[in-house]
Amino acid sequence: MNGALPFDRDRLIAMPGLDYLRATMDGRIATPPIWGLMGLDLVQVDPGAVVFRGTPGPEHGNATGTVHGGWYGTLLDAALGCAVMTEVPASANHATLEYKVNITRVARAGQVLEARAHVQHHGRRTGVAVAEVRGVEDGKLYATGSTTCIVLEGG
Repeated sequence: MNGALPFDRDRLIAMPGLDYLRATMDGRIATPPIWGLMGLDLVQVDPGAVVFRGTPGPEHGNATGTVHGGWYGTLLDAALGCAVMTEVPASANHATLEYKVNITRVARAGQVLEARAHVQHHGRRTGVAVAEVRGVEDGKLYATGSTTCIVLEGG
């Protein structure tokens, strides 16, 4: 954890989502364990938008030798949910109601991909976000996604 504070639900609820994510990105609060397992890094946080970078490894492969669709789903769910989280106020939380993934191109282990997500709508009860996943080196589109999240007052 390198001196980062461990996950604490009370801390999460007490902070606006934007502040919490910035503290996570800066290393002041530990990242969710799934990010490490899947090779994901939060690299940019702005109001209503985030950027993740991910590098799938051989352990994220499928039977055809390409990146498993679940890896794209995890990358997109993280990016989409965190984009919505940037708009969530203190004393609230959010949860994914649904998300959709469209894989447009196969990726290989070791290839760096970037997911850029932004909020299209944020209301008192719901947030909607969209994202694209592109290759960092080739700029090609590898996947797209969208989500609807529910905002839960009081966490």
